[in-house]
Amino acid sequence: QVQLVESGGGLVQAGDSLRLSCAASGRPFRSNTMGWARQAPGKEREFVASISGSGGSTYYADSVKGRFTISRDNAENTVYLQMDSLKPEDTAVYYCAADADTGWGPSKSLRLYDYWGQGTQVTVSS
Repeated sequence: QVQLVESGGGLVQAGDSLRLSCAASGRPFRSNTMGWARQAPGKEREFVASISGSGGSTYYADSVKGRFTISRDNAENTVYLQMDSLKPEDTAVYYCAADADTGWGPSKSLRLYDYWGQGTQVTVSS
């Protein structure tokens, strides 16, 4: 059974940093695109960032480009999201996701992903 478990969320002040982790189990994802999405209260879930299986290609939403960095450790079957210069508008539940198919292409579509974690709350106070 595939599981994605996020951790690292919390309450921080504007300008602070957080690092989210997503540990995958049940199968390896070293050849698969993985990504992060977020959902703020009253809003639809939105794409944040994605990374290719090798980690050599990444793609970001315009709202986080230059502030967030996605990375992965395939030996640990883990993907990370380093979030710097956090803003109150970054407040949301952050979800990790994985594509069951191999291959890479920059895309903001959340329909790409077959597996989802339960989410971790990030709250940024002003």
